[in-house]
Amino acid sequence: MSVQTESRRALRELIELLQEVDERWAGEEWNLHSEEDVVGAHRALMHILDGGIGTMFEDDPAAPVFRQIVTPTRKFTGDNSDAIYFDAPVSAEHEYLVRGNMNGAVYVSITLEEGTADGSLGSNAAAVINDTQFDTDGEGNFEIRLGGEQAERNWLALSPETTRITTRHYFEEAQAAAANPARVPRFSIEVLNRDAIPASPDDESVAAGIRRVAQFVRTRTLGMPRMADMAGDIPFVSIVPNAFPDPVKPEGVGLAALDAAYSMPPYLLGPDDALVITGRWPECRMANVCLWTRFQQTYDYMNRQVSLNRAQTQLEDDGSFRMVIAHQDPGCANWIDTEGRALGIVFWRFFLTEGEIETPQAEVVPFASL
Repeated sequence: MSVQTESRRALRELIELLQEVDERWAGEEWNLHSEEDVVGAHRALMHILDGGIGTMFEDDPAAPVFRQIVTPTRKFTGDNSDAIYFDAPVSAEHEYLVRGNMNGAVYVSITLEEGTADGSLGSNAAAVINDTQFDTDGEGNFEIRLGGEQAERNWLALSPETTRITTRHYFEEAQAAAANPARVPRFSIEVLNRDAIPASPDDESVAAGIRRVAQFVRTRTLGMPRMADMAGDIPFVSIVPNAFPDPVKPEGVGLAALDAAYSMPPYLLGPDDALVITGRWPECRMANVCLWTRFQQTYDYMNRQVSLNRAQTQLEDDGSFRMVIAHQDPGCANWIDTEGRALGIVFWRFFLTEGEIETPQAEVVPFASL
């Protein structure tokens, strides 16, 4: 008989969870009915599992390490072609010093999350500090203290509910920043009041790590509502295809950026259709629109134009824009490539806006008319 350990029990729980996710989340219960739907769910599941192992398995607030959350080959929970994210575990039991660099970003923020200690999706964004609220040197370097004695700048308080720090670097450049290794910022986090070296891994800690990975997967699959059930609960989410809800701030939604306004509807296009979008970029620090799969994964921004920021957008003479979401190149400016997908999600972000945000308008037209 094999040796029985808590880690083995935890691993079997993870295997059983993956089987349940396959049977339920990758099936009719979540409105998946085609081969393409199931394949997409399995791809998303592998990315989520990779994220759980990479960011949650070795996870100790007494010895935190910043890890990049999403990459061109690891996408989940609404990644962004123009942004780079890191996170690390923290606890109110400690005081930390975070060192980082702007690295050319047009917007940088540090957010404290709640409810993530067991691997769960964040339940609340508790606090945020952006680059207008912390000091940098002439080369863009900065230091931010977490916890300990209060300071007027470059400091965030840690409450007993705080479990994680998330960093966001947003860019507006001709090339998608998430596809550019030179844009990956440098980060470190140091515990200032640790009085002992962390214990070596043992059965209990390895089992706990596996269970964090399982909870990471569970809350991002079986724990996620179907999009049809999200409308009404989240004000910036709509289930009406090809019509954008008014952009609004997320008001503390877990994993959301508190400085941003969002708008999220699906698009639905026939093989000979195109979606023409008109509007104006607001006065703001950063803005972009990108396409996601139904599993909230960006399309292939390494090889296709699947998003647009303000630097990539060609404006009309009056300062407005005209974008085209289509399955093939229409031969005009501001094409956003659907990869041939009839159904997807359009997601707008607007950071630190000044004044009213004009809601973009959209119209389905025959592709041939373009």
